[in-house]
Amino acid sequence: MTDTQTAMALLPHALPTCPNARVALFAMRRMGAYGLADAQAAHLLFSAFGQGFRRPLVLLRALMADLASASSGTIAIAPCCCARMTSAESAMLTILARVETAPEVARYLMADLLGIRRIDGVLTSAAAVAMAFADEGRPVIV
Repeated sequence: MTDTQTAMALLPHALPTCPNARVALFAMRRMGAYGLADAQAAHLLFSAFGQGFRRPLVLLRALMADLASASSGTIAIAPCCCARMTSAESAMLTILARVETAPEVARYLMADLLGIRRIDGVLTSAAAVAMAFADEGRPVIV
């Protein structure tokens, strides 16, 4: 297998075209790699949301903590500079985009992502993040 084939297997999804989904992805990558209090993630959300940045930031931190504590395994995230996404990242963005309009799809994706059956708490956190983005005029669309 060549390096390109290996990269495509590990990062099978293109980055989202929605700028709001890109903001969520970058913040998730930063928090996943450098911790919930990462300054660059906070700065990105401040830049994107202006004075209304606190709610999306706090809720995204809570979601990341819930994902880490509830998951039965590891959740693969790519480095921030990657121009492609892992399957787990794609699933997370799809969950954020569908949690209000197609809750059963979001439920199945979350259960698959976490490898557990009882995902109500984490799904609620995802719904809160999606609502925070939408309430500030930045809905996640994939």
